[in-house]
Amino acid sequence: MTLVSEVSSRPPRRRAVLAAAAAMAVGGWAQQALAAAERKRVTLNSVLLFDTSTWQRLVDKGPRPAAYIFTTTYCPSCPEAFDRLFSHIQTTRKMAELVVVLMDVQGAKALEHAKHYVGATRLYTFNGFEPAIRQSVDPQWPNVTPYVVLLGKDGSVRRSIGAPETDMLRQWLS
Repeated sequence: MTLVSEVSSRPPRRRAVLAAAAAMAVGGWAQQALAAAERKRVTLNSVLLFDTSTWQRLVDKGPRPAAYIFTTTYCPSCPEAFDRLFSHIQTTRKMAELVVVLMDVQGAKALEHAKHYVGATRLYTFNGFEPAIRQSVDPQWPNVTPYVVLLGKDGSVRRSIGAPETDMLRQWLS
């Protein structure tokens, strides 16, 4: 009997089998987690236009769950609010759209500011009369940023001026 046939004819040891199964499971989970993390760390290189009809279309037919952060280039607390949303999504390991809507620049200037929002899945810029666009999103929205709207998988809508509280984030992705 050759060495190969001797090894293959032995029954596998339980510990070895369990260790191999655990390694494969952890390896598969880690590979998925790393793939998702790498996919999310992309800096966007295109800009979509956001006009008075965009919001209703996103509410009616857009991805769920989704977080929309409305911001300006001069908003000092907006990147922090974005980071909190991004971190919550990563921590829960749930898939969610994370969309940035820049209100005061377009095109190449918007892309320059995309570096503050690495991990966003889409980047929009206002295209039109800003007060009318804000009105289409929420008639009660004071002109304050960051303005965050969370659309739940169940169709629920949660709004926040500034970074949403932990309880709101938990409810959104539950």
